[in-house]
Amino acid sequence: MGISFLKSILTGKQAKQRNRANHEPVEMETRSFHDDQVNEKAFDAVSRGVCEVPLDRIIGSVGRYHDFDGKFRIKSHVPSDRLQQVKEAMRRGKPMQPVKLYQIKDEYYVLDGNHRVAAAKEFGHETISAKILEFIPSSNTLENILYREKSAFREETGLSAPIDLTEVGKYEYLQQQIRTHREHLQKTTGKPVPCSRAALDWFHTIYKPLTGIVEKSGLLNHFPNRTVADLYAYISFHQWEKGRQRTYGIGIDKLIPRDMEAFREKMTDTKEREYPEMKTGITAFILMTVKAKSEYRIMDKLYQLEEVREIHSVHGEVDILIKVVLTRDLLTSDAEIIGNFVHEHIRGISGVNSTRTLIPGHSKIKPE
Repeated sequence: MGISFLKSILTGKQAKQRNRANHEPVEMETRSFHDDQVNEKAFDAVSRGVCEVPLDRIIGSVGRYHDFDGKFRIKSHVPSDRLQQVKEAMRRGKPMQPVKLYQIKDEYYVLDGNHRVAAAKEFGHETISAKILEFIPSSNTLENILYREKSAFREETGLSAPIDLTEVGKYEYLQQQIRTHREHLQKTTGKPVPCSRAALDWFHTIYKPLTGIVEKSGLLNHFPNRTVADLYAYISFHQWEKGRQRTYGIGIDKLIPRDMEAFREKMTDTKEREYPEMKTGITAFILMTVKAKSEYRIMDKLYQLEEVREIHSVHGEVDILIKVVLTRDLLTSDAEIIGNFVHEHIRGISGVNSTRTLIPGHSKIKPE
């Protein structure tokens, strides 16, 4: 035993020296499930059945974390006979039993099947069939609270598709949407509808079309710390909750009806590539007073702005008149978009004394 231990130490030192020589990062061992379980206070378990698990989410082992490095490669001091047998079986296409994994949040630890996971990773597979036992974190961090809500949402609805929210309480709102949709389906069909079926119908006919519109619109670019599910929850809550007063643009009513089931009906025959864009153009005229003899210099700067379509030097109470065409999403008011444009691009120009904005109410334009 002493010789084997010494041998493993020496082998480890040799491996480190080789890694340094090759400029490769030294990989640590896989994570210990028990250590992470204690850190997360994850002791209550729920069976999740058998499903395909992304191999890059398997980051640890329950009992053999000392035997594999951080990329789940078997260490040099561990006999490789078993791994070679598993690899040979995979090459021959022999069916493999699902591995057994413990789950904490979105990470997995191998209970049984370490060599199968190592071989699958080495062969470049993306997923592996696994029987899952999930341990729910109990410590009250924001991340864990959200995860518990997400877990309860999945358990009630049976949905496994990724729906990631960043605000506490929003999963319950989605669950209430599904319950309401289930009642609608039962009323229209006259038959009982299982919760899982209602959830799946909600996901494909309501959630996916609306998130598809959001993704196509580019709205996520304006909310870097939010997810598409966050925007879905925000838009649907303000659009479909009766009696809600809102401050964003009313143009969204033409795109998304004020009733959830009306939206579902509208989108039923709409293909994804036909989803409308949540954007509209707005025209404004900006009247400017400027310092004497600075008109031409300011006009040259304004001309470089893509949004500026016309520039006129005028006589009277104002010095320069410009026409701008801006693009806004349907959640934002005209005043907000125009105000931001003027603040960021106009008032910062040296020599501009004041601005006044006019927004056309009704227009008639002759064709050129």
